[in-house]
Amino acid sequence: MKLSEQICLITGSSRGLGAAIARAFHREGAQVVLNHVRKESGATAAALAEELGNALVVRADIGDETQVRALFAIAERHYGRPITTIVNNALPAFSFNGPARADLSSITWAAFDSQFHAVRGIINTTQAVLPSFQFLHHGRIINIGSNLFHNPVVPYHDYTAAKAAMLSLTRTMAVELGPSGVTVNIVSGGLLKVTDASEATPEAVWEGVEKATPLRRCISPEEVADVCLFLASEWARGVTGQEIVVDGGLVMR
Repeated sequence: MKLSEQICLITGSSRGLGAAIARAFHREGAQVVLNHVRKESGATAAALAEELGNALVVRADIGDETQVRALFAIAERHYGRPITTIVNNALPAFSFNGPARADLSSITWAAFDSQFHAVRGIINTTQAVLPSFQFLHHGRIINIGSNLFHNPVVPYHDYTAAKAAMLSLTRTMAVELGPSGVTVNIVSGGLLKVTDASEATPEAVWEGVEKATPLRRCISPEEVADVCLFLASEWARGVTGQEIVVDGGLVMR
């Protein structure tokens, strides 16, 4: 299915990487469903929808199955056909704050549980869309990971554990959903310059990452967004169960 024929849901798309992904899909002619959860992010999401001109904004907690199913029903009524592509980008509140992170002596299970909310979201969005994907015999699921569980330059234990779980889930989903014409992949970005989550990153960390990266720079949200476009496009129709790391070459696999 051409990008211009797709209806794409980007979870957590009121700002940062999610907004960059929404802009990229809109640029290629796709219909875009913007999702946010916090009341205070509603104005940002509405401003982005106005910028794009024809985007639908739906407030929903991806960790809540009922809200997710309502989101999909609203989108299908609005566009007259079902969502064809999901980018699971929503990130529970997190700050890449380097030295201020919780270490193993103090981190709580509640911190891990909070980050695994995003994994629950992937299950909820997949289960909500699966009947439509099976009917169409087509679908694209793109999960947003992180290069940190390959190269934990700063050990954010809770965040990286959840992202590693997403990689495993991506692969098992790809195996199960492949016969239905659905591809499932994960895009793992490096430290992105700059998003709300990375604003608290100390300058020394930025400098260290840039020095160790072959491209000698940190990657922008727009560069990650373009890889999501590729995986949703017809060019990637034979690609599933794969992780693409977009970090300027810091992690080579």
